[in-house]
Amino acid sequence: MGSASRAGAPMIPHQRHLFDIPREVAYLDCAYISPLPTAARVAGEAGMARKSKPWELAPREFFTESEATRGLFASLIGATAEDIAVVPSVSYGIGIAAANVAFRKGQTVVILAEQFPSNVYPWRRLAADREGSVVTVPPSGDGDWAEATIGAIDARTAVVAIPNCLWTDGGLVDLERVSDACRENGAALVVDATQSLGALPLDVGRVQPDFLVSACYKWLLGPYSLGFVYVSPAYHDGRPLEQTWIGRENAEDFAGLVNYRDTFQPGARRFDVGERSNFALMPAAKASLELIAGWGIDRISATLGGFTERIAARARSLGLTCLPGNRRASHFLGIRFPDGMPEGLVGKLSAAGVYVSVRGASMRVTPHLYNDAEDVDRLFDVLESAL
Repeated sequence: MGSASRAGAPMIPHQRHLFDIPREVAYLDCAYISPLPTAARVAGEAGMARKSKPWELAPREFFTESEATRGLFASLIGATAEDIAVVPSVSYGIGIAAANVAFRKGQTVVILAEQFPSNVYPWRRLAADREGSVVTVPPSGDGDWAEATIGAIDARTAVVAIPNCLWTDGGLVDLERVSDACRENGAALVVDATQSLGALPLDVGRVQPDFLVSACYKWLLGPYSLGFVYVSPAYHDGRPLEQTWIGRENAEDFAGLVNYRDTFQPGARRFDVGERSNFALMPAAKASLELIAGWGIDRISATLGGFTERIAARARSLGLTCLPGNRRASHFLGIRFPDGMPEGLVGKLSAAGVYVSVRGASMRVTPHLYNDAEDVDRLFDVLESAL
């Protein structure tokens, strides 16, 4: 992938050896679901094996690994472990946000056109229940999603619920600009960062979201059915979706659980899903987050950015279009076909061992550090023959 990043830091050489990906497979679809690194799979298998010998499972293990993983996630976004809750999905995390933001009759929720449904349906329900409405921001002509979003925020806006980048084509949203507009209008900012976190730098100290949610199974390279939500300290005393035992104060004392408490564990832990200590998924997520921390988000972003720019240049040479680099996330490429996508293209690609996705009108090409030039050549061999 090269030797120097656009920001001047060393690029990361391709890491295929850390994944179980056959040479004949060109997997360019991390935005769909990432391959699990071998280290994460091994950690998950070892965690699952613990259930075979429950007499060796100490009560402290319900807390230690999940706390370490919570801290690793927090470090990716400039937060503390106190701000992080463990959730099973984005919809669960957005549900926490919808249950806690202020929303009065007649207010609005601002969303983007074609954003992922997990960050849409809870707001439609909330708006219907509170006799409010959802305002959908259409794409702007110049691809500036932040400017278009800011234009939809006014005194009636209660919540702005948006992604960091669009799941269809990688269109980038400048969250800091949107956050400024939210604060000026007294609106809450709720971010679904699933399609960016792990591959694109994000600092909650600068963005200042009220809630930020990410699933693990895409750019965090982790398992399915596990994710995390950042909860701003202003909401740490909020109402959780579940009334769990492990979220209560002094839950570490198993013998004392019969002494029921109305007080919670500190920080955002009250929002944790029940059985958050998942002994198979949590170790796998921890191993993947450790891998990402070792590479460094800035270096991942720069490396993938250089890689997608080269793919974009080759696509444009064939007459195809994609968003310019300043309007899309560096790790994400949505390729469009001015004359329409050739019939059966995705099937031809998969038959050649090349894996991409189609979302909306875009063919998503989303590589990671396990990809190399040979994977890209195989993609374009099929594209050139199909056009």
